[in-house]
Amino acid sequence: MAPEQDTVISAQNLDLTFQTGDGPVHALKDVSLDIQKGDFVSFIGPSGCGKTTFLRCIAGLEQPTGGTLTVNNMTPDEARRARAYGYVFQAAGLYPWRSIARNISLPLEIMGYSKVDQKTRVDRVLDLVELTGFGGKFPWQLSGGMQQRASIARALAFDADILLMDEPFGALDEIVRDHLNEQLLALWARTQKTIGFVTHSIPEAVYLSTKIVVMSPRPGRIADVIDSPLPKERPLDIRDSKDFIDIAHRVRDGLRAGHSDGVS
Repeated sequence: MAPEQDTVISAQNLDLTFQTGDGPVHALKDVSLDIQKGDFVSFIGPSGCGKTTFLRCIAGLEQPTGGTLTVNNMTPDEARRARAYGYVFQAAGLYPWRSIARNISLPLEIMGYSKVDQKTRVDRVLDLVELTGFGGKFPWQLSGGMQQRASIARALAFDADILLMDEPFGALDEIVRDHLNEQLLALWARTQKTIGFVTHSIPEAVYLSTKIVVMSPRPGRIADVIDSPLPKERPLDIRDSKDFIDIAHRVRDGLRAGHSDGVS
């Protein structure tokens, strides 16, 4: 079935098998999913279930061995060359010898943007992630949460429509994580980006997402896709609401069912 016109990522019967010295590893199996423009989609599942592998396939960093995958109606490799997405890794990955502004401008330098355009874009994204005034600082002068915000700013600097995020807040404490979740929702509302977000946290997935994709243990399959009924405006105390708790229970049930299927 052809994807809808506003579908920006479409996977159909996707498979990926890694060949290793110990034999083949089936990382993804028969994954079919459409992501619409402006969606905030979280991928959740146990370690090794293929969440990050699927994100890397979207980014053209891994090559599926079966099925089809398109990004903006292109192959992932074409989309990567067209700079269709920004990618935020688990670690901020900032160069310690470059200032925050120069870390953010690095992809712009590589792409050949002028110095004036680089400064304009860096100033804009620093404001987006609430780091105005910190461009001249070095990574070691910033907290872990601020470093991760700088990493997000770097991914936003060339204004790609899609933002792929691989557990960006996983190493942070709960208080900082809650604050960054709030900031990320505000950023999403301001930019209207399409976001793919990998997490191990059920509350984080439910709080952030318009759609939650629950994945089973290897080989990674989709156990459930949950369209969230929560409003786009989400104060932290929405986590005490019945709708939030009901979604969290469904995610937990999907993880349990997927795990049972995977070991049967």
